Amino acid sequence: MSTLVADSLYPQLVSSFQEIANAQEPAELVSLRQVAFDRFQKEGFPTVKNEEWKYTNLHSLISTAYVLDTEAEIPNDINISKAVIPELEAYRIVLVNGQFSPALSTLDEETGLVVKTIADAHGEVNFQKHYAQHADKSDNIFVQLSTALQHAGLYISVSKNKVVAKPVHIIHVAAGDTDFFSQTRNLIVLEENAEIEVVESFITNNGAAKNLNTKVTEIVLQENAKMQHYYLQVSESSSNYIHHTEVYQEQHSLYNNYNCNLPGASFIRHNINVRLDAENVESHLYGVNLTSGKQFVDNHTIVDHMKPHCESYEWYKNIPQDESTAVFNGKIFVREDAQKTNAFQQNNNMLIGDKSTVYTKPQLEIFADDVKCSHGCTMGQFDDEALFYLRARGIGEESARILLVHAFAFDVTSRFSNPTVRSYVENLVAAGLEAKAS
Repeated sequence: MSTLVADSLYPQLVSSFQEIANAQEPAELVSLRQVAFDRFQKEGFPTVKNEEWKYTNLHSLISTAYVLDTEAEIPNDINISKAVIPELEAYRIVLVNGQFSPALSTLDEETGLVVKTIADAHGEVNFQKHYAQHADKSDNIFVQLSTALQHAGLYISVSKNKVVAKPVHIIHVAAGDTDFFSQTRNLIVLEENAEIEVVESFITNNGAAKNLNTKVTEIVLQENAKMQHYYLQVSESSSNYIHHTEVYQEQHSLYNNYNCNLPGASFIRHNINVRLDAENVESHLYGVNLTSGKQFVDNHTIVDHMKPHCESYEWYKNIPQDESTAVFNGKIFVREDAQKTNAFQQNNNMLIGDKSTVYTKPQLEIFADDVKCSHGCTMGQFDDEALFYLRARGIGEESARILLVHAFAFDVTSRFSNPTVRSYVENLVAAGLEAKAS
């Protein structure tokens, strides 16, 4: 199902691929690009007739002509202050429209930690083994587009038995004076017994024009590896994002994802797929989405239990304000061989605005018979009785509202492994509510 629009993004991408196809690259990469682009041309951009994109209309985003990231000039006045997390001691990597900025980054050399641009990583063994081997098996056509056209992004590898000393804070900056389109491709590989904490912040540079950003991240956790992974969306309304995160886990590995979207970016679509392809694997997915204005945030998750004795836990909370829309589509698959699986999924929604909207579809497909699985969803509006109770005890209305929303979100934020990031997100939630009240 494709959408073709005159003077739109599609013909620009076709032209861009023709230029890339003539570049000097390893034969394996050239082949990957061609196969991916053939599939993209065959299927085109998804429309609302596609069940997975039923509530996610891309027409206004792809019917625009953009300056492509390969042609865009990066401004000199990049401001990353909005991404700063107070008291977080971390390595800092800044990507401007996917391009690594050494001047804005602070990354010390650490034995066992390899960080390179995706363009410089082709000779790395883990890159050759894992790049485009996991996300490309999904049905998300934006992954194919990324494989075909990628030229910017990060490769991170953590060697066997290495525990990275500090969190790695990746700051994605959208910047440009003319409407622009950028793609970022990341690959993160943790070898046996390796551990890392990655915090990704998404911000918009001051005065940036309308921008559409796609990001594909492949994550591989080998035996007994552990990763804490945060997504913090604090962009401006001129920014629009389509993300895909693909996680492949081996035996005894642990992956925790904390996905937070705050008022700002006009459009966010995030696919998070986790494949538990060995025994004794554990994954946790947490989400807090506070939306406002006419913002649209759509989270699609897949947790695929492929082997026995694994555990997954997923909890997403949506708090739409004003005329904003939140979508949650969570799927849990328990394959026939995945006996002794323990899987939990919950989606809770609090609608604050009279015109706010939530679409939710928790799904559970079980093909094994010796499992413990549950999933559910709740939908409600602001609790006026609880608000009256707090006001009767001398708490102002706005403070009472913030307290109640904090209490609603606390079940999720209390599970953040990093207390500094947890405090930062809770303050952002309070600020998002106060801005709406003022």
